[in-house]
Amino acid sequence: MPHKTFFAFILPSLIAMVLFIALPIVSVVVQSFHVEHGRILVEVESCQPFGGCTTETRVDTAAMAELRAEQPMGRFNGFGTYLNRGHLAVNEIGAILANNNGFGDIVTRIYNLPFYKALSFTLVFCFVVTPLAMALGFAIALAVNTLPKVTKGPVIFFSLLPMIITPLVGSLILYWMIQPNGIIGASLRYLMNDPTLSLRQSPMLTWLSLLFYGVWTNAPFSFVVFYAGLQTVPGDTLESAMIDGASRWERIRYVIIPHLAPLATFVALVQLMDNFRVFEPIVGFSAEANATSLSWMIFNDLSGDAQLFGSAGATSVLTIVGVIILLMPVLLRTWREFNHKVV
Repeated sequence: MPHKTFFAFILPSLIAMVLFIALPIVSVVVQSFHVEHGRILVEVESCQPFGGCTTETRVDTAAMAELRAEQPMGRFNGFGTYLNRGHLAVNEIGAILANNNGFGDIVTRIYNLPFYKALSFTLVFCFVVTPLAMALGFAIALAVNTLPKVTKGPVIFFSLLPMIITPLVGSLILYWMIQPNGIIGASLRYLMNDPTLSLRQSPMLTWLSLLFYGVWTNAPFSFVVFYAGLQTVPGDTLESAMIDGASRWERIRYVIIPHLAPLATFVALVQLMDNFRVFEPIVGFSAEANATSLSWMIFNDLSGDAQLFGSAGATSVLTIVGVIILLMPVLLRTWREFNHKVV
């Protein structure tokens, strides 16, 4: 294909990538180097006809409006937002490392910093939910693949229900179920013989509930991809393995899993990126007291009356960097395998 024709073919995609991916990222990076203007205060004297005069401090709204018009992005702060206590907390970590009571004390105090607390739950959610959801989806795909054709349709439909439901609605449904009067909450109270047991008040149980929800909603995607991949497994290879006396587990291990390895890499990449921006279950469960995430920090900065655009921008940039670091091993491995095949 001539270069001119190829360039004309991909030009619309390049324009869309610049408009909807590159420019928003550049905008967020630039915004992250700015912070909101400080309030301009003025002393106002109020005098009453018979009560004398009093002086009070007020915000000069006209001066603030003029300042915002001159510098709409706010005041330039450089890397100050990245290094403050709400993000990387460089000074606080230095103080912790200089004065502590051992490794446990260091971990506990760093975990109590907002950014590292959110990062901890985000990473745990990624590395627990992704492999469990992939394993569950693969197991369901294997089970459905052996069912008679008559029952496959209904089973596939019910297996996909968690993916069809909106994430926020799904998290609210599970949230209601773990309430003290919900079916899960009441059952656990009965089984544990503890009428005061509350999943919401326990950080550990809250984390377990969120992880369970993550596996429940992520497994259908893995199931769909693996089930489609199972239809491409060579039948003659499976028959040869059966003739050679391979058991079902050996056929899965030595024939099916190697055949589905590229699909597994794809599923892992997609679900790692998806799980790194975990947000809906935290809002649905009202679990902010026990679990936060990087996406929730961005939402928290942008909600309310005092919107912290610079802080949200810094958290967004750190999230992008985290996703790149998280995917780097898989991308490097895929690149090496591609080069090996080319050679």
